[in-house]
Amino acid sequence: MMSNHGTDVTALESHVDVLIIGAGPAGSFLALALGRAGVHVRIVDKKEAKITSGHADGIQPRMIEVFQSYGLAERLLKEAAQLRVNAYYVSKPEGGIMRTILEPTVKGSRYPFEVTLAQSRIEDILRDAMEECGVYVEQPKVPISLSLSEDESELQSRSSEPYPVKIVLQRPSASTRVENGHNVHTNGAANTSTVLGSASGAAQDIVRAKYVVGADGAHSWVRSAVGIDMVGESTKFVWGVVDFVPESDFPDLRISCAIHTEHGNCMIIPREKDLIRVYVHLGDVEVGEDGRINRLQFGPDEILKVAQKCFYPYKLLAPQGFDWWTVYIVGQRVASSFSVKNRIFIVGDACHTHSPKAGQGMNASMNDAHNLAWKLAYVMRHWAPSTLLDTYEFERRKFAQDLIDFDKMFATLYSVTPKPGDKNHERFVEACNTYSAFVLGHGVQYEASTITDITHASIASGLVIGQRIPPGIIVQVANFRPYELHDLLPSDTRFKILILPGDASKPKQKAKLDAVAAEIDHPEGFLKRFTPAGAPDDTMFDIITISHTPCVAANTLVIPPRLQSHWSKSFMDAQTMCEGIGGNLYASYGVSDAGAIIVCRPDGYIGMVAALDDLAEIGKYFANFLHSTPVTA
Repeated sequence: MMSNHGTDVTALESHVDVLIIGAGPAGSFLALALGRAGVHVRIVDKKEAKITSGHADGIQPRMIEVFQSYGLAERLLKEAAQLRVNAYYVSKPEGGIMRTILEPTVKGSRYPFEVTLAQSRIEDILRDAMEECGVYVEQPKVPISLSLSEDESELQSRSSEPYPVKIVLQRPSASTRVENGHNVHTNGAANTSTVLGSASGAAQDIVRAKYVVGADGAHSWVRSAVGIDMVGESTKFVWGVVDFVPESDFPDLRISCAIHTEHGNCMIIPREKDLIRVYVHLGDVEVGEDGRINRLQFGPDEILKVAQKCFYPYKLLAPQGFDWWTVYIVGQRVASSFSVKNRIFIVGDACHTHSPKAGQGMNASMNDAHNLAWKLAYVMRHWAPSTLLDTYEFERRKFAQDLIDFDKMFATLYSVTPKPGDKNHERFVEACNTYSAFVLGHGVQYEASTITDITHASIASGLVIGQRIPPGIIVQVANFRPYELHDLLPSDTRFKILILPGDASKPKQKAKLDAVAAEIDHPEGFLKRFTPAGAPDDTMFDIITISHTPCVAANTLVIPPRLQSHWSKSFMDAQTMCEGIGGNLYASYGVSDAGAIIVCRPDGYIGMVAALDDLAEIGKYFANFLHSTPVTA
């Protein structure tokens, strides 16, 4: 498989575990996750410098949870604006607009809000964290050719030797820059007949990689190079976007607003540092046969004029000018495949594109990376066979298709100008409420597979196997300190084994818990069977015990020493004596007094549940996708 040919310029050659093409949110997030996992990773980007304004800006509650699992939420929340309330506006019969609904943005979440922060600042957070692991973005560097070995034995080998993917990178010469896959001379004239890499004197870098990931956006060079198609279509809906510091008498300028009027539709998103973002439906705009629009007919002033009609009788001005603006056509597409031979992958906008109305773009992209990272790490560590990588496309392509199906409906409801007597606004509000869990990220569910076993779901009837594990307050037995469960589940590539023994102060449950502790050390038990030979017991599995014992009966001696690798690993589902919080985990998870074991995957999703006395089922689960350690006599 080969893309554009390079030149004969003398090039350096290097080897890397994973080469990431594209340093936007998806690529940077993947580079961070792999760097922390100890993977030798490089990340390159064709842009001369990182973006400074505009582009994506919304982070959903589930993504805040993921940031928290990487230790990045504190900085994100410090810098971002918080969206806690949604307002809906419609036209008044006598003219102007009126608010019809005011409701919480998020319900039932650890983080009861969405946040907005410029993509450039999100990338700063990720890049700073990457640099702590010794990973730096190399830019500008442009891929000019890609080839994948056709030797099946090399493709299947997971030894330290094979590097079956070859990429040629080029640093553009000072007289050129790169835009949309073409060399563009600094006088602005696009040399569309020139193949990438033809600029003379540009240095080349030949990289041989075990894996390549294309995180290079909607016009992905990697996707094109490996022949993956985008399946879907564009609509006739054209929207404009402007970021600015407003001067306005509109009362709800600092909350999320959807405005449906007879003059058109628009949306307000408050931003950091006094900025707001306004989305405006531009109505009947002529779209060419090539699916493009003449952007010269629009500018930020024209977009604002349309918005001002929707805002009447309120004023909306931009006296300080515009921070960023763009015009786009709503379209929904999903890549026909997310990988090639489990050696080349695409993530983010490279594999799914949609409208930005529901704030999914950056979230979906980074969650692609979050899903892929631990799986790549396991395969490269020889902990799992390459078939584990099949689950990346299986899980994330289904999510992408669900997202596209939702976006088609949502974008249509948002873009149709309401007429007197129609129910479009009501249908729009209903859709927002119906799909809120999916939009916020809590309702994303991975279907049954080798890593998602729904066989014993009834043991924890309040949980949905394949969804992220819900948050909850639990109390440390040794010191009665409350903890948010999510804070005990960092993204460190380990499976979290949550043992819920019921009330361990009762003899029956105590006996079961003692049996679990004894079986943990059995040579054929999951811990010994799958932990790499010679590695500490907590290398792959982090065991946490959460009993259903009231504080007055708390006793660290009730928990077998084998289940307390450290005193801090023992918790109880009880209400705290000082704050009066907690005590609801068993009930919300639907776990009875008989107890349960919950397996939480490295990405925070529930892999399976089993009965307290059924460690054999845990072993069968891991045997589906992990390599066993040979049992020695």
